[in-house]
Amino acid sequence: MIKSEEELWKKYKQTKNLKLREELILKYASMVKYIAGKFAINTPPQVEFDDLVSYGILGLIDAIEKYDPTQGIKFRTYASTRIRGAIIDEIRVLDWVPRSLRHKAKQLERIYAELEYKHKRPATDKEIAEALEISEEELSRLILEISGISLISLDDVWYLDNDEKIGIIDTVESPYESGPEAELERKEKRQVLVNAINQLPEREKEVIILYYYDDLTLKEIGNVLGVTESRICQLHTKAIFRLKGALSKVQELFEE
Repeated sequence: MIKSEEELWKKYKQTKNLKLREELILKYASMVKYIAGKFAINTPPQVEFDDLVSYGILGLIDAIEKYDPTQGIKFRTYASTRIRGAIIDEIRVLDWVPRSLRHKAKQLERIYAELEYKHKRPATDKEIAEALEISEEELSRLILEISGISLISLDDVWYLDNDEKIGIIDTVESPYESGPEAELERKEKRQVLVNAINQLPEREKEVIILYYYDDLTLKEIGNVLGVTESRICQLHTKAIFRLKGALSKVQELFEE
């Protein structure tokens, strides 16, 4: 009888026994449900929770097949990226977000990146609104409208030189080694992301930490900070645009 997780992995990698794979799937199924649950909060009614779980299970199976225990990386760290990636891929196939809204999100992301790179500090709502030639009230409504699609932005992927996918949020963790150049790029992005998080306005930083690191829901964060859930959505969206803007600049440097 296999007793430890280490023994289970060793035996499965040696035998590729389907019963052992099933045991591994069952062992980590709760992680799939947890990740699917976070997505379910912000997807439209036609995207059912059970479907998200099914997409995540495919990601989990992919992770089990490709995971190498000898690399010294925790499986949950490795698998979470592939589970989220599998769910995101399927959500994008459904394409439930209107093209016009995606365009607005890209435009807003670009403006955040340009202004913050220019001023070397977080852009204010007034500066963003002026760049868009709209009022601050209109900007607030726009950010709230976009917030539904920005919730997966930290789970967007970077493609490294060996075609390995890692989530942006996982650049602060420890993905597999993949050559000196890719590792240098990953370290640079990790440091840029850490610096960008530290430079966020205080409320936005709190939201990012509570959502991604303390695993609170947006409603729970609202209760902690004493504001509405819609306000938390706005703060989250602003933070995402700032972080993606910072990362886009370092990406440009590596592509030159």
